[in-house]
Amino acid sequence: MNIKERYESAKEIYAGIGVDVEEAVKKLEQIPISMHCWQGDDVMGFEGVESLSGGIQATGNYPGRARTPQELMDDIDKALSLIPGTHRLNLHASYAIFEEGQQVDRDALKPEHFAKWVEFAKARGLGLDFNPTMFSHPKAENATLSSEDEEVRKFWIEHCKACVRISEYFATELGKPVSMNIWIPDGFKDVPADRTSPRARLKDSLDQILAMDYDKSKVLIAVESKVFGIGMESCTVGSHEFYMNYAATRGIMCLLDSGHFHPTEMISDKISSMLLFSDKVALHVSRPVRWDSDHVVLFDDETREIAKEIVRGGAERVLLALDFFDASINRIAAWVTGMRNMEKALLYALLMPNEKLAKLQEERRFTELMMEQEELKTYPFGDVWDYYCESHGVPVKEQWFAEVEKYEKEVLAGR
Repeated sequence: MNIKERYESAKEIYAGIGVDVEEAVKKLEQIPISMHCWQGDDVMGFEGVESLSGGIQATGNYPGRARTPQELMDDIDKALSLIPGTHRLNLHASYAIFEEGQQVDRDALKPEHFAKWVEFAKARGLGLDFNPTMFSHPKAENATLSSEDEEVRKFWIEHCKACVRISEYFATELGKPVSMNIWIPDGFKDVPADRTSPRARLKDSLDQILAMDYDKSKVLIAVESKVFGIGMESCTVGSHEFYMNYAATRGIMCLLDSGHFHPTEMISDKISSMLLFSDKVALHVSRPVRWDSDHVVLFDDETREIAKEIVRGGAERVLLALDFFDASINRIAAWVTGMRNMEKALLYALLMPNEKLAKLQEERRFTELMMEQEELKTYPFGDVWDYYCESHGVPVKEQWFAEVEKYEKEVLAGR
């Protein structure tokens, strides 16, 4: 059978358990995933930094890293050409594009420094998301928004305010709201004597940022926690408990990064709780291996569980982005693998008879529930995915990798 015939057969099989495959596919098309620009250049940005700092590491030295805005845009185009659907692009402030001799420090960034990204997004029908960059900078060596040095703290407050203005510019130009996520690397390597004062300063800094005049319907601000990082193993100022409470009391989003918790903590278990108390929640899906190692997202158990919670909780309430950077393999293949796997997980979740499964749980028919969930694993999900890819004009199965190999030989090898 060809792809269309297998798809029609799958439709019949899923219909037998009450799942409308065409409706599932339509819903998938309406769930954008924000693709992170920093996978393409190992989080280096365009400020001329030579190494990362602030607990950030991209390990590996695979050839072909994007070195200029045009190279990065070309690589993003190639990746998007192999990923079905229309998505968003997630930028860091360190990816500002300056005219020669016009570079400014991060506290003085302006919308015009991102005009080329807006032009890029408009031409491709992409939305944009944004992140202040509070690492890999001399003023981030000790602390940022929680710094005891008022001059340093003021610098980072002004940087975040500049990022809010840039985010509003994105939203106005593109006609789509922008998620602006704040993450800081502040913390202590060894046991601190005072956890309260740094967190009080962070709270005050965030309050100053939120006090600025901006359109809250256009800029959706999120704060992102972390359990620990390199150089802050004993205490992270922006902990989950801090940000969860801060977001809840300030009407902003709490962002959950799947790599930012203890190894046995899963954000799939947190999403439903967050949505009971917040209108929206933001996610960074990554794959931690023992710690926040930012491996490429796989079609694994936790990714599928995250997707199930997104679908069951209401996909329109979850702002979904990926966050990984692997410099040890072909960077475009990493993007494509991660994005396609996240989409596969969403489709897998959409093809589940969720109401039936929930009813079995409600009636405490746990034996039958376990049986049903296990049998669903061998339903013809792959046939629906192949049809989805073909209908969006992207290669099916592993065929996309030939395009990446060709691009590597013709483009990346020359860098």
